[in-house]
Amino acid sequence: MAARVFAAVDIGASGGRVMAGLVEGGSVSLRPVHRFANPLVETAGSLRWDFDHLHREMLRGLRRLARACPEVESIGIDTWAVDFGLLDAAGELLAPPVAYRDGAAAQVVDDVHATVPPEELFAVNGLQFLPFTTLYQLAAQQRGLLWDRAAHVVLVPDLLAYRLTGRLRTELTNASTTGLLDVRTRRWSDELLRRLDIPRGLLPDLETPGTVRGVTGALGAPVPVTTVGSHDTASAVVGIPATTDSFGYVSCGTWSLVGLELPAPVLTPDARAANFTNEIGVDGRVRFLRNVGGLWLLQECLREWNSPDIDDLLAAAAALPPGGPVIDVDDPALIAPGNMPARIAAAVRDGDSDGGRGGRVPRTPAALARCIVDSLALAYAHTLRRAADLTGRKVEGIHLVGGGSRNELLCRLTANEAGVPVVAGPVEATALGNVLVQARAHGAAPATLEDLREHLARASTLRRYEPT
Repeated sequence: MAARVFAAVDIGASGGRVMAGLVEGGSVSLRPVHRFANPLVETAGSLRWDFDHLHREMLRGLRRLARACPEVESIGIDTWAVDFGLLDAAGELLAPPVAYRDGAAAQVVDDVHATVPPEELFAVNGLQFLPFTTLYQLAAQQRGLLWDRAAHVVLVPDLLAYRLTGRLRTELTNASTTGLLDVRTRRWSDELLRRLDIPRGLLPDLETPGTVRGVTGALGAPVPVTTVGSHDTASAVVGIPATTDSFGYVSCGTWSLVGLELPAPVLTPDARAANFTNEIGVDGRVRFLRNVGGLWLLQECLREWNSPDIDDLLAAAAALPPGGPVIDVDDPALIAPGNMPARIAAAVRDGDSDGGRGGRVPRTPAALARCIVDSLALAYAHTLRRAADLTGRKVEGIHLVGGGSRNELLCRLTANEAGVPVVAGPVEATALGNVLVQARAHGAAPATLEDLREHLARASTLRRYEPT
């Protein structure tokens, strides 16, 4: 029996890819078709995404895939969360989407909280505070020149799907990152929209993963576009090859998403104080997690150092003795691009003065890399212990997926800090989750998340790191 083919468009904050997902019998595999960069550009004084570039590269990849696999049955799209485009009444994009790293939204946070206090926001949306969440970005846009011309607010993956199908919808898992969704009812919060003066008509109707959004002719023959967990973390969590429910996860890429999968949100004062978030996952699961700093720190350092060999750098970092300095990887001073090595050195100095873990300020690339990896591992372990405390769940192992699963030093140190085994892989968990949701919708994969994950565990090559 020939493999059934599903196209996964998976775009992160650093780059994108188009993958052919091959589902045959009890196995699922990926075939890379096209990879491309996702650069930030400065336009009109703002950091923005080059959306036309992303659209062109997506089409280039899909057409390559269609030439190689004309039997492709469906296309699914996932991207990073919170960012959006404003469309006018004719459906035209008014400007490239502002990037969450721009910083303009942070300037209106106090004004938003004066209208809706943080504890009231959390009681409705269940989200951790992040100064670039969509609701703050929209408050900033209300002060801009384009707001009066905006007819639709469309999240980035839905904007790409709109370019393919002409249909405006908002996928549920990504909607849950905007701060405007009621986490209990899984509907747009009329209360928050009213208080924040955001017209309900700006937000397209909600759609759940597994729904056929529409059909595109961009590949030549008509192909359905199937809604998946369009927040890349939602797809990544589907792609975790867990065989029990007592797992924690780290989806590690530009950011790290660290948490548990739960049947219902946790909206306690302690959860808010710990800055945990309740995002909706595929099949209505709740992703109880925190956004933690990620490989962005290392990526930015590599850019400053003109991209030395990453394997050699990590080997040199691993050879350094333990017990070196660590930083707060969630420090807002580390969000923006530019001169990351100097900012990390400054964070170490500030940490030492505050009684943090000692050690010299790292001066060499290897020492800086070790500081980053040590700090990430410590943050992952702390976050998962806190999640377990807040939920009463026992974490017997950690699944570390995404690009960070290639980093043996990070996996080993995370196991050591957490005191439980780390299972590393798959690297492309997000694309696999994207493909599996499509395949299930079209009758090519099992019905439940548990069965999908069993399916994936049998097909994956994984590495296990025991704590020492």
